[in-house]
Amino acid sequence: MTPPPRPDPRTPSKPIEILLVEDNPDDVELTVEALADSKVLNRISIARDGVEAIDFVNKRGQFADAPTPDVILLDLNMPRKSGREVLAELKADPNHRHIPIIILTTSSAEEDILRSYKLQASAYVVKPVDFNRFVEVVKAIDTFWFNVASYPAGK
Repeated sequence: MTPPPRPDPRTPSKPIEILLVEDNPDDVELTVEALADSKVLNRISIARDGVEAIDFVNKRGQFADAPTPDVILLDLNMPRKSGREVLAELKADPNHRHIPIIILTTSSAEEDILRSYKLQASAYVVKPVDFNRFVEVVKAIDTFWFNVASYPAGK
């Protein structure tokens, strides 16, 4: 069954729902600050590990009223359930595989990049260690995914 079309998330009346899956509080703060500078209306939710991310997307437990994300920014190296496991689980689920998942991680290992794309990541971005460069990278993600890219119809 084909889901009904949904409005373009970039319309001014509806914020873009971003799920940031990140266990490092400093990276959470930097990412949120960089996205706050955006000219696009967005709402950022945080999952602190892979288990929370899966619960959020599936609207379980404390996340029963969570919005469905329009895009997920996912770290690979997290406690309880890795980003790789989250990516594989969400892309295997027909109810969630349409959600763009951008890997945002410190790993530049070729194996991680290849595996993420094999698991159907939408993009793979290595987090710069330099603060200013990190902000630039997050803003570039924001510009591309929220101003240039088109979103799949249906949730």
